[in-house]
Order: sequence, then structure tokens, then C-alpha cells
Amino acid sequence: MFGIGNKKISTESYKGVRDFYPQDQAVQNHIFKIMREVSESWGYEEYGASILEPLELYKLKSSEEIIKEQIYYFTDRGNREVALRPEMTPTVTRMIAAKIQELPLPIRWYSIPNLFRYEKPQRGRLREHWQLNVDLFGVPSILAELEVISIAFDIMKKFGADEKDFEIRINNRLLLDDVFKKIKINEDKKQFVYRLIDKKEKFSDDDFRHSLVVLIGKESAEKLLENLYLGEGLLVTLKESEAAKNLNEVVNILRDRGVSNVVFTPTLTRGFDYYTGTVFEVFDTNKENPRSLFGGGRYDDLIGSFTSQNVSAFGFGMGDVTMRDFLETHKLLPEINSTASLCICVVSNTDMEEIYKIAKIFRESGISVAVDISGKKLPDQLKSLSKRKIPFVMTIGEEEIKNQTFTVRNTKTREEKNGNLEEVIKLCVR
Repeated sequence: MFGIGNKKISTESYKGVRDFYPQDQAVQNHIFKIMREVSESWGYEEYGASILEPLELYKLKSSEEIIKEQIYYFTDRGNREVALRPEMTPTVTRMIAAKIQELPLPIRWYSIPNLFRYEKPQRGRLREHWQLNVDLFGVPSILAELEVISIAFDIMKKFGADEKDFEIRINNRLLLDDVFKKIKINEDKKQFVYRLIDKKEKFSDDDFRHSLVVLIGKESAEKLLENLYLGEGLLVTLKESEAAKNLNEVVNILRDRGVSNVVFTPTLTRGFDYYTGTVFEVFDTNKENPRSLFGGGRYDDLIGSFTSQNVSAFGFGMGDVTMRDFLETHKLLPEINSTASLCICVVSNTDMEEIYKIAKIFRESGISVAVDISGKKLPDQLKSLSKRKIPFVMTIGEEEIKNQTFTVRNTKTREEKNGNLEEVIKLCVR
């Protein structure tokens, strides 16, 4: 608590968002680092945008649930409806459409923005999160699916995950369209059926069946369920379908490339209305965290909402909250040390200017140094090191400065080495 006069203000943050203390920020930076490294290794370029967007941008193409229940918006002083972005795909397509004549295709872009949704905070879901977005524009063939899904796989592997730790579930909305036509589901019911299927995991089998019956009738519901529960057999049943052929090819090539955990999942639809073809989702297979981690798909019509020139697109969004849960569940988080490699503890009555000269020499050699300027007694300075996780420590007093001989200690192994500055500098290189 801190006060203004006699009034105390809560130290709690807004519900559903996070404060990042240094250890938390270090974990976040690690997650972002892996995301950036893999994205850039595939030739993707980073972009950014404001968190504020016209509300209209999401009314056109985002899911009904986001618009009605989750979006943060307000009317500004110019009487404009403004939203805090709940997702990045509409923003990136707006940006691409604005300069479509100048940008050479294909376009490979990525970003790690923060997003806002008014959701009930729970494990894996908060009201603010950060999300890696990887998008490939201008490739209408399955080469886009193969590249982007491979990037998602590579990121999971770079985090240290084994293939058995997660599944890449895949489907194609056009394949579902073929099923809908086969069992004669009316066009005006399609989006409602998509949304219901997307939420299937939230229902019991009986409740899901009942909801389908209410929506499309008993006969159509039974036929749809028969098809959905066929698994990979559905690809055989609809083998003449172009969507089935493309999906089969994508799955087989991915497996040939070593993505052995890709699984055809007929009930996968993804929640956004703008998806037009292949969709995929990465799922944690650990029984302690059985949930979708992230996903994406093809959205070929979205740029056409802004310009007469349409451009094919395929991408995914990977949230930091679910990824951190995954890394914790699978014990894949790294040990986080201090940003300082060396702590210099200072003997009382030592000339601080001489201490800073020594620290400067270390920094010029590429070693980060924290000087203890607390004024505490030497035992208290040393005692605090266990909490600060600094790998090396030196104690410097007038004697060390006079003789130019120093002792550096590894705070973990307790091993000590003596020498002049040049010698001890070599010991502190991480």
C-alpha cells in the first residue's frame, strides 16, 4: 500500500493482467527471444502497430464472441469508437492492404504485441497477454501451410519440447464445407455450426449432440456426428474432395519432414470467422495441462476487405500465457540468473572511486558488474548474494587495491581463484 494523505491505495494490479518483477520479466524475455530467433531464422521480419484500432476493424471479421463479450472499447473525444486490439490479424492485414502496391510478395512478417480481451481470468487465459504472430502473405499453394506449421514446430522444439509433449492438430474448413454440402446443411447455418464445433470440448457428448439437433435437426446432426467421429477415415470417405487431397498432402509432407506429431482432427475449426481453408492447433498432451496452446490457419479473403486486390494469407498466433504454462508443466523453463555476472562487495572505508575504476575495466571486457553500495557490513553484503543469483563475487578493500591481487568466487560451487585483474576477468566470462 502507498498513501495520498490518509487514504491508502491498493497495491493490486487490474484484474487479469500481470506485473512483471525482474524474474518474471527474465522468463518473458526468454520466451520472446526464442520466438524471435526461430521466426527470423525463416526470414521473417518484425513489425509493430498501436494497441488502438477503430472498433469497426473487428466488427467486420472477428468472431461474434470477441465483439459482444470480450472487446475493450470506448468512444474518444472525437466521438470515434476505439478498441484495444484483441488480436493482431486484422491489424496486419490492414497494414498490408495499405501498401500492397509497394510490398513485394511473398511477405513474411512477425510481431509480438500485447492484446486485450475481457475474459474471465483463469489458467491459460488473462485479460492482457502477449502473442507471437507469424504470417505469410502471397502464397496460395500448400507451401504456405508447410512453411508456417514447420515454424510452429521448430519453435516448440527450440523451447526444448519433445514430439510426444504436444500434437499439431490440423483440419480444413473447406473439407467441413464438403461435409455440410453432403448432408445438406443450409448456408445460413454454416457459421453457427462452425462456432458450435469449435466449442465442442466445452460440452459433454450429450449436450453437444443436443445443441446440434436444435440447430440443424436430428437427421442432419446424426449424419454430421458420424462424419466428425470418422477421424482420418473422413479423408478416405471424401477422397475426391480437393480439400481432402490438399490436407492429405500437407499431412504426409509434414510427416516426411519430421513433423511426426501432426494429427488430422475433423472437429477442429478455430473460432474466427475469417478462416477460409486449412486450420491448425498445437495441443499439450500432458495430462496435467491438456489444452490448446495456440493455432492459426488460412485467411485468403481478409485483405480483400480493405482493397480490391486480394492476397492469400496463412499464419498463427502463439500466446505467452499458455506457452509459459506449457514450459512450467514440462519443466522447460531455464534457470534465471541476475543480469550481473559479478558482484563487487566493498570493505568499509575503501575508496569508492578506485572500486568504480575496477568495475569499469570489467565492463569494458564485456562483463556486467553490480557494485554493492548499500553501506552494509561485509557479512550482510555476502548474505544477500544467494537471493540475487549473481554467478561470481569479489570482495575488495584497500589491501586488494594496493596489491592489485584479487579473489573471485563462484557463488554456486564456492570455488575460489586468485590473480591480477586480467586473470580474474577471464574467470568471470560466462
